[in-house]
Amino acid sequence: MQFDYLVFIGRFQPFHQGHQYVIRQALQHAKQVIVLVGSANSPRTLSNPFDFFERCSMILGSFTTDDASRIICVPLADAIYNDNRWLLDTQRCIMDNTDDGANIAIIGHDKDESSYYLGLFPQYGSFLVENFENLSATPLRHAYFGDDDAARDRAYARMTDASRQFLQAFMQTADYATLKQQLGEIQRYQAAWQHAPYPPIFATTDALIVQSGHILLIERGGDYGQGLYALPGGFVDPHENLLSACLREVHEETNLPIDAQTLTSHLKASQTFDAPKRSQRGRTITTVYYFQLPATTQLPVLTAGDDAKRAFWLPLAKLDGRQMFEDHYSIICKMLGI
Repeated sequence: MQFDYLVFIGRFQPFHQGHQYVIRQALQHAKQVIVLVGSANSPRTLSNPFDFFERCSMILGSFTTDDASRIICVPLADAIYNDNRWLLDTQRCIMDNTDDGANIAIIGHDKDESSYYLGLFPQYGSFLVENFENLSATPLRHAYFGDDDAARDRAYARMTDASRQFLQAFMQTADYATLKQQLGEIQRYQAAWQHAPYPPIFATTDALIVQSGHILLIERGGDYGQGLYALPGGFVDPHENLLSACLREVHEETNLPIDAQTLTSHLKASQTFDAPKRSQRGRTITTVYYFQLPATTQLPVLTAGDDAKRAFWLPLAKLDGRQMFEDHYSIICKMLGI
């Protein structure tokens, strides 16, 4: 074997024949293949519909027992606003699953997203393979959640048998129904501005309020992001500035018993977050205001309002990206340095 380990990085949403081709090539040239399964800390959304264990089952189920025994699936978390954190996590995933002094390389395609990964790890070699029929998971995923049965069947034809069987079974679950409901909500939202001369860019604000090691969150109501935890916030009204919008949303969604002037006196920082794909509804840029409240033995009582199902204080140690709305987990980690 040319390598001890070949490392394949991807999201595999879902795992298709192109992914299978890469791993087959890796198995021919390496003793073991490490598959880093990205977005492992993300909630179940239309762009990340399948969790780490479901993707592992698709991956390992797509190979013989002997080949699967040489494949190691490892969860890799997103760190949207912290490239160094992502690199550190990726390096640790590789180091924790390889031997010292081993011959390691990153496997991927030239001239696509894989090329970006190949240039980030000079300590390892690189191994280029062809892009199998230019397959991409995104259009396959869109067809799977769409209403065109013929398009879905064509997408199934590009899946491995294991993936196709999993996806057909997943269609019968409550999770699939929830995602379809969210798709309808997004489509209705986008239909309102589909005839605009240019795609609109929306402005929102969010509040990151911390007190005594707890963070103020809401649980979202409504179809889009229902049940996920989020920072209190929302869209900026035409007549208000960003900070005013933030303070208004805090009051409307949580009824935090602290007046705007007092809350503003505890403003510690603000930052804009503009990842182009941070929201599935459309291009949305948010400004987040970080308030650090004085330590207390009793946290303020909250009462949910507006479109929040509930408002609550969560210990920072219980933050879980798999439960957080859109990029709010990454925002919190970035602004709090955790």
